[in-house]
Amino acid sequence: MNITDLSGTVQLSNGVQMPYFGLGVFKTNEGKEVTDAVTYALDAGYRHIDTAAIYKNEEGVGQAIAASKTDRKEIFLTSKVWNADQGYDQTLKAYDASLEKLKTDYLDLYLVHWPVKGKYKETWRALEQLYADGRVKAIGVSNFLQHHLEDLLQSAKVIPMVNQLEFHPRLVQQSLLDFCQQHHVQYEAWSPLMQGKIFDIPELKALAAKYGVSVAQLVLRWDLQKGVVTIPKSIRQDRIISNAEIFNFEISTEDVAAIEKLDKGERVGPDPDTFDF
Repeated sequence: MNITDLSGTVQLSNGVQMPYFGLGVFKTNEGKEVTDAVTYALDAGYRHIDTAAIYKNEEGVGQAIAASKTDRKEIFLTSKVWNADQGYDQTLKAYDASLEKLKTDYLDLYLVHWPVKGKYKETWRALEQLYADGRVKAIGVSNFLQHHLEDLLQSAKVIPMVNQLEFHPRLVQQSLLDFCQQHHVQYEAWSPLMQGKIFDIPELKALAAKYGVSVAQLVLRWDLQKGVVTIPKSIRQDRIISNAEIFNFEISTEDVAAIEKLDKGERVGPDPDTFDF
């Protein structure tokens, strides 16, 4: 990943340019809260917005994008099919529903939100159809571990372009990251700041002080240096701006490795092998 500035991108396996830094809107309330957050991000130079059907804020995201001075073509917009809507026909309907709420006629990326046993292969077949029809620019998965990917690849006509996973200094999953890179599947981090828990890790505080940056800035820069797209969530304008101020410093190879060693296999979200929703 060639890290330049907030407008920088990584090229997906199909040639699509995906901004490597964006705004996530998980647990951002529909209405003014989400429209303000997206507006703050776009005004600050963000060009990547990540939502999902289950977040129940697609309408607000769409309203903010429609009202923005930024052209829709310059915005990389992601949504995800929820578990209850998985299966071939239902996924196609869910995609249409998301487009309607987002007030757009295409998505830049559509993801299978979780690997629902017995359903995700049919769901993937629907995403392949949407992709073949030119209705979405890129398709991928979320929360797929290596064995899920290996199973999917047995029947997939198109290899997922992205895998969005929980990723932070306490959950590195290096072997999974390596597997995705080997198969040209772009790794993307959700919950990169551990829902705030990273601020309590002494080693990160010390390293942040060494570089003269915040703990959040340190970790988000580390994501990019690991080759991982990152989409921190915030609703505060000052945080949205400061989160993106990570392009005027570089973490040394030694310190990247030191952060990796903080890995404890610790999750703040559900385990893809045991989720029950």
